[in-house]
Amino acid sequence: QVQLVESGGGLVQPGGSLRLSCAASGIIASIYRMGWYRQAPGNKRELVAYISSGGSTIYADSVKGRFTISRDNAKNTVYLQMNSLKPEDTAVYYCSARYLTGTGSDLGSWGQGTQVTVSS
Repeated sequence: QVQLVESGGGLVQPGGSLRLSCAASGIIASIYRMGWYRQAPGNKRELVAYISSGGSTIYADSVKGRFTISRDNAKNTVYLQMNSLKPEDTAVYYCSARYLTGTGSDLGSWGQGTQVTVSS
C-alpha cells in the first residue's frame, strides 16, 4: 500500500503562486508514477501533471508554462509549483500514485485532496 498526504493549498489572488506538496509512505520503491489531478465543483476530475520514476513529465494544456511538477526522491515527495494562477484553476487538487505490488498488480492511491482557491 502507498499512502499520500498533500499540503500547501489555500487562497491566492489571480497572478499569484502556490506550491503543493505530496508526501508518500508505504511501498515507496514500487511507485512508478506520481501526479496531480484536480476537480472543480460540477466537473470531472482531470489530470494536471504527472512525473514518472524516470523523470519524464506530462502536463495538461491548460497549465503548460505555468505549473511545474518535480520530486525529491530523498524525501519521497512530489511538488506542484503553480505560477500565474487564474480563477479557473480553483479546484480541489489530489495527489496520485501508481505502483506495483509484489504479485505484479498495478494499483493506484489517492491523497485526501487540498483546496486551491484563486480569487481577488
